[in-house]
Amino acid sequence: MAMQPFVDVTCPYCGETISLMMDLSAGDQNYIEDCQVCCRPIVVAVAVDEDGEPQVAVSGEDEA
Repeated sequence: MAMQPFVDVTCPYCGETISLMMDLSAGDQNYIEDCQVCCRPIVVAVAVDEDGEPQVAVSGEDEA
């Protein structure tokens, strides 16, 4: 079973820090997740490096 770490990111809309659970079994991925604070859609881009660590970038839906 693949490890599912949590990664803290800052919402591009409200500026709050939120925790996202990463499913690293899918490899690199892009998806939209609603902010847990302000409920606006955040575009999440995940790249898994050679060591299996997630590199996460977030942006507002209107910035993607």
